[in-house]
Amino acid sequence: MENVINPDIKKEHQVKIKQVIDEVSKVVVGQEHMVNRLLIGLFTQGHILLEGVPGLAKTLTVNTLADVLHLDFQRIQFTPDLLPADLIGTMIYNQQRAEFEVKKGPIFANMILADEVNRSPAKVQSALLESMQEKQVTIGETTFKLDRPFLVMATQNPIDQEGTYPLPEAQVDRFMLKVHVGYTSKDDELEIMRRMSNMAFKPKLKTILSKDDIFAIRDEINQVSLSESLERYIIELVFATRDPKAYQLEEEAHYIQFGASPRASINLNLAAKANAFFEARDYVLPEDVKAIADDVMNHRIILNYEAEADGVTTHDIIGSILNKVQISK
Repeated sequence: MENVINPDIKKEHQVKIKQVIDEVSKVVVGQEHMVNRLLIGLFTQGHILLEGVPGLAKTLTVNTLADVLHLDFQRIQFTPDLLPADLIGTMIYNQQRAEFEVKKGPIFANMILADEVNRSPAKVQSALLESMQEKQVTIGETTFKLDRPFLVMATQNPIDQEGTYPLPEAQVDRFMLKVHVGYTSKDDELEIMRRMSNMAFKPKLKTILSKDDIFAIRDEINQVSLSESLERYIIELVFATRDPKAYQLEEEAHYIQFGASPRASINLNLAAKANAFFEARDYVLPEDVKAIADDVMNHRIILNYEAEADGVTTHDIIGSILNKVQISK
């Protein structure tokens, strides 16, 4: 039997989510989409891959969000000489006690920012992704559960790819959302310039949500209803990436090498529920699915060289699919 959610508490949590976004905006200007996606990941236990050129406040946004939620935050700069032990920890010898003891690494925090994750070798990336998947770390012969909530935000720079170690498709698939962070508007950048050029600018942030609130919101999102027709719509969207010709997507079929995995279906469901909850609804609309479809699927569709030659992107393909695939009555 499902727990009955107190509607007053649920409404209070929905108000608090808006307050979190307002509080972050005291520091970060014009990145509402990124903040929204980070919160979706936090409340649905998904991890986020942020892609954008340097200087777009990716690190600042994650750090500020951790402050507003009063969560432990660790930033890890991924470099070619980073070792798995630098991430998860290692055994060190205590001379006084004449025994080995565990020294935990920075992965033991609530919010992890893996900065430029594609700059470290595969073994370090694998250690991070194993922690994301298993929610635990093994050091020596001892396994440690990671603290909850546990959210990884990894960033990668789309330019300057020389000397990098691109994440394999199977590992990228473990990220719930891949969010492309773009430039801000002229007005937003004017406000950023004014704030950052004022050396006395140090806004005081209030803590809005506790850990208990976060867990309660997860339960509330889990009870958002999704109709069978929308469930089938999600399946149709994902299958359209695998067999585009069956959906009259003849042109797109020339460009798709591999379609989205089953994780796309699962995460479309979860993210659509979270989006509906943020809009103060306890039911999902088609607009919720469409709103998050690009962030869920853009890293799960593998295009061929012909697409690259013709300048076709996964965003173009997803747009065509959303236009073509209809919701069955």
